[in-house]
Amino acid sequence: MAHMVAAEKTDHEAVANDRIMFGFWVYLMTDLLMFAILFAAYAVLNGKTEGGPGGSELFSLPLALTETLILLTSSFTCGVGMVAARQGKKNQVLAWFGVTFILGLMFLGLELREFTAFIHEGHTISSNAFLSSFFTLVGTHGLHITSGLLWMAITLIIVMVRGLTPNLLRKLTLLSLFWHFLDIVWIFIFTIVYLMASVLAVHHNT
Repeated sequence: MAHMVAAEKTDHEAVANDRIMFGFWVYLMTDLLMFAILFAAYAVLNGKTEGGPGGSELFSLPLALTETLILLTSSFTCGVGMVAARQGKKNQVLAWFGVTFILGLMFLGLELREFTAFIHEGHTISSNAFLSSFFTLVGTHGLHITSGLLWMAITLIIVMVRGLTPNLLRKLTLLSLFWHFLDIVWIFIFTIVYLMASVLAVHHNT
């Protein structure tokens, strides 16, 4: 009887985990749809500068490339942290996710630095349609990064206190999926926003 109860409990937990994972994937797909709409809006409003500077004049490709390398590295350290989590290595999980957290903060700091420089120069979200779409797209990604960092910090504190329980392992798995998702979105932002602006700048100068 005890074996039957234990098996039933295990099956119930497996079903619950599957539902949580499915729900999280649905959330990621809706988030992806939102970003797709923001990308479409940016593509339409890209040239609507009202006589002001465009992306080819405003954006710094080296800065965007630095942000990209930082975020790609954080995605790698997040992946290594998950390998350690599945092996039950608590200290390694804390170390690798700690590095991921620091890299995420560095990325966010560079993004805020870029925004602050634009605003200081008078290029704000209300300057024209182009800047409105830019700040909305990149800012939304930045808000997601901020949410991910808060989630990561809280989860790591709980890991330090309780250890690597099955529930925390699931939470770390969802967190890593979210972080990798943001990495993929940023690659599209880098390509469509920053790299395309740099290509256009080179084209105009030739």
